[in-house]
Amino acid sequence: MSDPIILIPARMAASRLPGKPLADIAGEPMIVHVWRRAIEAGIGPVAVATDAPEIAQAVEAAGGVAVMTRGDHASGSDRIFEALEALDPQGRHDVVVNVQGDFPTIDPRAIAAAILPLADPAVALATLACPISDEDEANDPNIVKVVGSPISAGRLRALYFTRARTPWGEGPLYHHIGLYAFRRRALERFIGLAPSALETREKLEQLRALEDGMRIDVTLVDDAPFGVDTPESLARARAVLGDRS
Repeated sequence: MSDPIILIPARMAASRLPGKPLADIAGEPMIVHVWRRAIEAGIGPVAVATDAPEIAQAVEAAGGVAVMTRGDHASGSDRIFEALEALDPQGRHDVVVNVQGDFPTIDPRAIAAAILPLADPAVALATLACPISDEDEANDPNIVKVVGSPISAGRLRALYFTRARTPWGEGPLYHHIGLYAFRRRALERFIGLAPSALETREKLEQLRALEDGMRIDVTLVDDAPFGVDTPESLARARAVLGDRS
């Protein structure tokens, strides 16, 4: 790894919480909180990839970089690839970290930890997970689980991602955190693939990579940031980040 870049996809058209990137949290738009945490990770430059001028303006007003992208992208992965090509046509950045724009409580140390598995040239992309300790979470289909083989302390090789409680029997279960570090070549390959059968069934984009034979390794962290996609989770983020108004 020679030069990572962090890209944050953001759009206004969220079904459950429209306009959420600009939702005020402790006096700043949510997307600015995510941008600040990505900067604090200290692993490389950070930019927000968006199709909304309002989001770009909010990021730039805070001192950040925003890249305008098309409005018809099917996923954040497609959006960040367009932004990457615009920002770095020379291909200087060989690792691309996709940080979701609705993770205002993400720990910067977790962002930095996500790239560590890419030191192994056999790994195409890397992600994060944390242990599940709550039974309700273990059975919740909205919480994605990763099944993996332990490689070393704090690291797994991903075998499958699912919304079901898996695997069976005694042992830990892991909550997948939807942050990805791609090798640039792997990202380009990934977005060129058609949606796979298991991806379509589970509604989990990362299964496309596994079905194509890409190796995904997982860094284990202590806890998961929560995504803001409902009024209730927005209120929780405001409480965590100090806006109790």
